[in-house]
Formats: sequence, C-alpha cells, structure tokens
Amino acid sequence: MAAAAIRPYDVLLVEDDVADAMLIQDALTERGTRNLRQVSDGVEALEYLRDPANERPDLIVLDLNMPRMNGREFLAVVKEDADLRTIPVVVLTTSAAPDDVTGAYRHHANAYVTKPVNLEEFEAAVRSIDAFYLDVAVKPPKE
Repeated sequence: MAAAAIRPYDVLLVEDDVADAMLIQDALTERGTRNLRQVSDGVEALEYLRDPANERPDLIVLDLNMPRMNGREFLAVVKEDADLRTIPVVVLTTSAAPDDVTGAYRHHANAYVTKPVNLEEFEAAVRSIDAFYLDVAVKPPKE
C-alpha cells in the first residue's frame, strides 16, 4: 500500500458482500480512514446518512449490486439530495458494463473501479478524491 491519505477521513461503505467489505475495510484503513461505517444496501445507507446523530462521511464507497435499493438507485437519490450531493462517491463493483459505467458518471459518481479490485487502481481513485475533494470540502454545519 502507498502512503497514508492527506488527512484522516470518514467513510461510509455500502457493500453487501461480507468478504469484499472486509478487504475494502482493510485497504481503506491502511489508506488513512479514521472512521469506517459499513452498511449492506442503499436503504440502510440513506437511513444512516439522514440520521442527524451520525457524522457525515467524507467519502461513500458504493457497490452497485445489492438487495432492497441497489447502488444505481442509491446514487441517483444521493446526488439529487441537496444535503448529500457533495459527498464524493467511489463506485466499486464487479460490473464493467458500459451502461453501468456511463450511468454511474451520469449520476455524478466521482470514480468507478471494478472488482476484483486492483488495489493500486482503487488507491489511486481514493487518492485523487483526497487531493481534490477532501481538502477543499466544507461540511455543512450541524444543527
């Protein structure tokens, strides 16, 4: 793994596969994640994000193929929500289908990485978000 992130950051991992979630958590922890919360689908992720008792994550890592609310639906909802749309989203999924890739970017995903994850590629995606978003992002005030 490469050097740690520019600054520690909080991640919401939206992933239903336990083995994949563990691998991603390990990679993100080595990258400098301060707090990582893992949920198993889009419904649970929205509940987490909309609960004022929870800290707003600096980054969402999102699988596309999940039960109840899949990643495509979740991404569309998040990027239409004025309170959530500024959170960077990295799509991390098994699908390399052109429709999934273009659909994710059409819904304003910040990066798209396919599984089985090439850790260097995943790290580069997170590092680019570190540099561009996390240092300049201003969190909305807590009410």
